[in-house]
Amino acid sequence: MILTDILIDGFFAAVAGIGFGAISDPSLRSFPYIALLAAAGHACRYCLMTLVGINIASASFVGALVIGLGSIWLGKRIHSPMTVLSIPALLPMVPGKFAYNMVFAQLMFLQNMDNPLDRAKYMEMFFSNTMVTCTVIFLLAVGTTLPMFLFPNRAYSLTRHKKQL
Repeated sequence: MILTDILIDGFFAAVAGIGFGAISDPSLRSFPYIALLAAAGHACRYCLMTLVGINIASASFVGALVIGLGSIWLGKRIHSPMTVLSIPALLPMVPGKFAYNMVFAQLMFLQNMDNPLDRAKYMEMFFSNTMVTCTVIFLLAVGTTLPMFLFPNRAYSLTRHKKQL
């Protein structure tokens, strides 16, 4: 049952990654790799959150690191920049539920200006969802770009056919 959940999570992340990739118009040879990276990163985050109990921010960082490392490795195979593979694969990991709740809480706060108890409830809801959303997005960015800083020669030579010295 758990393996099925992981595969389903990876499948839907792959579909979303392909959709986000189609917006940026990469080469057709990039799509299978975008799907693979999206599935691997999202499934990694899912496993860490579900099986290990790690919070969404830390699990997203590890998933983004998987996507970043994979985009360097796979980008070399198809002579494609790492961002072409990593950005569409990373977008399904943006915490949409928390971002939606953040905006919802803000709107409800503004609609309940005359009720202090509701205002306090929606303000707390707004700030907690904002913290989660911003932290996850920041760690997604750090996780996916960290391999570029760890392996600069490899990251900047992905589109080269000859090995640089």
